[in-house]
Amino acid sequence: MCTPIRKVHHRMSSLSQLKELFRRADAVCFDVDSTVIKEEGIDELAKFCGVGDAVAEMTRKAMGGSLTFKAALTERLALIRPSREQVQALITEHPPRLTEGIKDLIHRLHQRNVQVFLISGGFRSIVEHVAAELDIPITNVYANRLKFYFNGEYAGFDEAQLTAESGGKGKVIGLLKEKYGLHHVVMIGDGATDMEACPPADGFIGFGGNVIRQQVKEKAKWYITDFEELLRELDNDSIKMNHNEIID
Repeated sequence: MCTPIRKVHHRMSSLSQLKELFRRADAVCFDVDSTVIKEEGIDELAKFCGVGDAVAEMTRKAMGGSLTFKAALTERLALIRPSREQVQALITEHPPRLTEGIKDLIHRLHQRNVQVFLISGGFRSIVEHVAAELDIPITNVYANRLKFYFNGEYAGFDEAQLTAESGGKGKVIGLLKEKYGLHHVVMIGDGATDMEACPPADGFIGFGGNVIRQQVKEKAKWYITDFEELLRELDNDSIKMNHNEIID
């Protein structure tokens, strides 16, 4: 389901299979920046620290796939050099804004006993705040950790985290499949690093509701701009299941 399909009728078949996979998923993994939330967390932190323009350009290169993720992250953080106090002030004064429909979608997935994970190349302190807003356990958060000296000054980031390297999101999903015995895992995100996580994810859904990455729009078999589309898919499935129960 993750390999390129050339013929149109195969593509249509593949889309229907991907929709079926989403309805039957035992886990859904979401990217965070520009997917679950409207912003790119690192860009917001850069603006807050006074180096917004330079860092935004680096982010565009990283999301387009022209730089390795770790190289882009290292370069951007070397410019920002955020202190612990600045990170906390950003979360307090400019909390991340949830994308429309995401809260309802995750609530619906939880109702269906689907495990939901947040897998982000962003920063754990910000992503944990988002997870709390969405009732996602902290244990289901995979993101990068900033390091600080005892006085709160920036000391780097934890390069041992899987999410700190190119291909890291796929490695996290491989780990989750092994740890929890998951068989039907869907990855949802806006960027190249999300698309590359399939495989080991069994399916990928491209999201363009906040920003459109042309590469992802062209290559994703299922590309959405509104989480309502996924909610409708789950609603239709519920109607079918109820109908079948009545017939039985």
